[in-house]
Amino acid sequence: MTAIDEIAPDVFRLSVYAPEYDMQFNHFLVRDEEPLLFHTGLRGMFPALKEAVGTLIDPAALKWIAWSHFESDECGALNDWLQIAPEAQPACTLVGKLVTVDDFSLRPARGMTPADVLETGKYRFRFHPSPHLPHGWDAGVLFEETQRTLFCSDLFHHFGNTDPITESDLIGPSREAMERLEQGPLAGYMPYTRKTEGVLRGLASLQPSTLAVMHGSSFRGDGASLLTGLAGVIKETFDRE
Repeated sequence: MTAIDEIAPDVFRLSVYAPEYDMQFNHFLVRDEEPLLFHTGLRGMFPALKEAVGTLIDPAALKWIAWSHFESDECGALNDWLQIAPEAQPACTLVGKLVTVDDFSLRPARGMTPADVLETGKYRFRFHPSPHLPHGWDAGVLFEETQRTLFCSDLFHHFGNTDPITESDLIGPSREAMERLEQGPLAGYMPYTRKTEGVLRGLASLQPSTLAVMHGSSFRGDGASLLTGLAGVIKETFDRE
């Protein structure tokens, strides 16, 4: 079952809770003249997500399908969406387009640099590269400049079947999730480098008012403070010998 919640005007969180992982898989639909879906979801989740999208728009009307980095829950169902939405085009970082997506995708992607703006009607989107943060050389985060919504992928990942959106601090739950994953086979899933803090401070300078989180509650409030605080938690957790 997919829970649908509007976390900002025209931004809908489509959430599937997987009890076997105690984790939510969240996907975000921006309803506009050219609708945009951020995260395609896993291929196995496609039927449920298609049904959920269908309560908000005609799925065939999707124009843009975007994600952070090449990973199954980010873009595994990309070609399923492209098959039902004939005018849809993938959008990702330029690195993602060049190294993986155009070979995988049914249609070529729009590879974006920070100078490129994607306009969907009322809203303006820009990709900000974040190599290896949260994962992958191709990683980036999408920022909607009109309402200042940051689609931050696995940043602030936390466990549980949580509320759709919160104004509470996400640093504690994020730290707990990192420490929990470090005890299992997914240890080291987020690298720490000398550039990590600078990337997060750059995202904080955008002054986002909503953080659209892929796993767990989204956040409304001072997103800049949370991004700055997250840098310290990532260093604390992953900068170890």
